[in-house]
Amino acid sequence: MQKKDLSLLILILVVGAVVAFINPRFLLAGNLSNTANQVGLFGIFSIGEACVIIIGGIELSVGSVIALLGVLFIDLIVNHDVDWIAAVALIIGGGLLIGVVHGLLVTKMKIQPFVVTLCGLLIYRGAARYYTEDSTAGFGYGASFPTLEWLTAGRTDVLGFPLPHSVIALAIVTAIAWVVLHRSVAGRYLYAVGKNEEAARYSGIRSDRVVISAYVICGGLTAFAAILIAMYTRSISPAVHGSFYELYAIAAAVLGGCSLRGGEGSVLGVVLGTVLLQVLQNLVNLLGIPSSLNFAVMGTVILIGVVADQYLVQRRRRATSAKGHARPGLAGAPLGQAKAE
Repeated sequence: MQKKDLSLLILILVVGAVVAFINPRFLLAGNLSNTANQVGLFGIFSIGEACVIIIGGIELSVGSVIALLGVLFIDLIVNHDVDWIAAVALIIGGGLLIGVVHGLLVTKMKIQPFVVTLCGLLIYRGAARYYTEDSTAGFGYGASFPTLEWLTAGRTDVLGFPLPHSVIALAIVTAIAWVVLHRSVAGRYLYAVGKNEEAARYSGIRSDRVVISAYVICGGLTAFAAILIAMYTRSISPAVHGSFYELYAIAAAVLGGCSLRGGEGSVLGVVLGTVLLQVLQNLVNLLGIPSSLNFAVMGTVILIGVVADQYLVQRRRRATSAKGHARPGLAGAPLGQAKAE
């Protein structure tokens, strides 16, 4: 565990203790289970967002993709009688395709990631609303998919605690992402491109492929999360479903140590960032604070993360500059004096 991750874990424990002290209901099994479920749902697409941030990009269309793919998933299994396994494959394939398109626009067309994904945010939200004629998509009366519902939205009793299956899914995704990012050549390429894309290209790394792969990973994980969220909510209003989810993902990544400049971040840190955000949101709910303040919390968290990142970067630069100006010799003596002695 990195030092940043350990500090974040301690912060989570402190905040959790404060929340439990203010309102003991926080420690109830039902509340903890619901919070864990939210962590699972949000953590999956936050890891995808982190992969894009690590290569120095940004993905602003996460929430709109979740709305569009969620609507399509429900429509496939409810209205078109598509087998749910085939529907899952189609939706995840759609997410991967969106990632490919974004990656190609960024690398081949040289369009800024902010512009590409901002346009995606508008296009996918509009497409979802047009597809449903701006009406809510959901399961009709009597529609039931017991196996799918149990796998995606069910809970398993573990030592008396109802463990949501979304947390199990997050654990699997986290393990795979950790191996890819921290124990594979592909992961090293992602960090190298994020640190300095031009230098990575000169060193023989095909930076375009690396960038595209990051967006593909994000698209696939977002699609997976869209399925879980659709089965959890059981109805989707395309005008608001998934709204501002990209902010949650960016905030979780920044809290987890990802620098918006690229080249930094850890999978465990992103998961811990997601946990902290959900604990803070749970605090807002338990205290009866208006839910509209959730956005203020997200904005504050992102700002604090960016300010902290800027401070650390400046401190590293000062330290590097001090080492660069350090003169060889005895006890910091000028070079000429050191030679004379």
